[in-house]
Amino acid sequence: MGVPAHMLEQVVLTLDEFETLRICDLEGKQQVEAGESMGVSRGTVQRLLVKARAKVVDALLNQKILVLVDGFDQEVPETRKYNERNSNRDSQ
Repeated sequence: MGVPAHMLEQVVLTLDEFETLRICDLEGKQQVEAGESMGVSRGTVQRLLVKARAKVVDALLNQKILVLVDGFDQEVPETRKYNERNSNRDSQ
């Protein structure tokens, strides 16, 4: 029996991060191709992939729930601590 979802810490994955994972990891496209199909640069794709992969691995390894949102302005309130903690770590 698992832990109810409402008791798990949440990890926010934006739709851009999710789409980048889908294109690169599921469809197997190169970052340049992904950037062309998304209308962004290869550097943006790389940045999105790094963030998305770290979030997915964190959720899987630490029994957290992934929450998909359409941009940062629609962030789930319970996830703010996670994002603030990890953005502080990333900037160090």
